[in-house]
Amino acid sequence: MPVEPEEAWQARDIIIALIAFAVIIAVAVGGFFIYQAEKTPPLMEGDMAPDFTLQTLDGGQISLSDLRGKVVLVNIWATWCNPCREEMPYMERQYQNLKDQPFEILAVSQDRLGETEVEPFVKEYGLTFPILLDPDKNVGGLFQSSKFPESFIIDKDGVIVERVVGQLGPSNFQLIQHLVDN
Repeated sequence: MPVEPEEAWQARDIIIALIAFAVIIAVAVGGFFIYQAEKTPPLMEGDMAPDFTLQTLDGGQISLSDLRGKVVLVNIWATWCNPCREEMPYMERQYQNLKDQPFEILAVSQDRLGETEVEPFVKEYGLTFPILLDPDKNVGGLFQSSKFPESFIIDKDGVIVERVVGQLGPSNFQLIQHLVDN
């Protein structure tokens, strides 16, 4: 029994309406989640640092939680970032002063090509602290980092004591020394 043309049009109109309704719902739900993500406050002083595990440039792995009991400087950076390039020699000098104490630097590279871009940079600057590879920017996302360099000073209990947007300076390492000593 053939379908009448008018019934075919009605069925088509219902299908189009259902598809349009589904699209509207999907856009609304997606917009809600984007809005909620933007409302999430950034990690600040007093917050627990989120745990992560990343591969190091030398092929090992480091988890932030493995360093409990040490003061940790998490530095989020990239090789193409000029302020990051300027900051690295200073960080290396400070690391040499503090490396025999309960302290660690985790320099988390956000370079897309990972080891290919990072290894020549580390050799050029003679960096000896752990370099972690995060080409997918997972740690940057966990720490809600939006600028380079950005650093987080984390106490021995895993609590963020200071968030530093931009280059580190003497006052940041004075705070680190104070945390190491206490």
